[in-house]
Amino acid sequence: MLTSLWQRLRADFAMLLAFLGFAALSFVFLKLASEVLEGETMTLDRWIITGLRSADPTVPIGPSWFETMMLDVTAMGGVWGLTLITLFVTGFLIVARKYATAGFVALSVIGGALLGTGLKALFDRPRPDLVPHLVEVSNASFPSGHAMNSAVVFLTLGALLASTHRSRRVRIYLISVAVGLTLAVGFSRVYLGVHWPSDVVAGWCIGAAWAILCWITARLLQRTHQIEQPGAVPVEEEGGPP
Repeated sequence: MLTSLWQRLRADFAMLLAFLGFAALSFVFLKLASEVLEGETMTLDRWIITGLRSADPTVPIGPSWFETMMLDVTAMGGVWGLTLITLFVTGFLIVARKYATAGFVALSVIGGALLGTGLKALFDRPRPDLVPHLVEVSNASFPSGHAMNSAVVFLTLGALLASTHRSRRVRIYLISVAVGLTLAVGFSRVYLGVHWPSDVVAGWCIGAAWAILCWITARLLQRTHQIEQPGAVPVEEEGGPP
């Protein structure tokens, strides 16, 4: 009984911390958005972007292989890259017979993508024009779609997959990989000259806030058995256990 009570208290404390994280990230995004609208971030934005270019503004700092790597990294945060990753993860969950979790994952990612599209249309910030863009872009700049969508997809998938495992090491690994990929994609957008740094930070904040909200929702749904519990193994439909 004491063990069960302790586990419930730990779970409630984790939920409280997650909610505080969601509130903090949402506040930072709103504060940053306000400063962007007032032009207060431009000095730092310009300094960082120009600092990532050599004496020739068409050439980024660092060896040529690093630029190639940044092009590959930024592709992972594009629409097709994130769509394929989402399909692979939902497919895995379906094969594992976690059908409700698979549906929740798909809805979480789609909802985050729609949120990002709406925010871009709302702020309609022009792209940086200080240095040549090293990849083609067409839509508005704030918040960074690659940074936000990467946070939405990688952090949401990492958190939801982690919530299906009881092993602490597995959960830490999944979250660490998700955070690393999110940071790498966001940095690549600034390095390639297609986003102001404030765009990327805002994308990280709102994307991470969305991921936390999805994690909280998933935990509540698990408690009410509307999606699969962590480590739950579905019963075989045919033949039963060997």
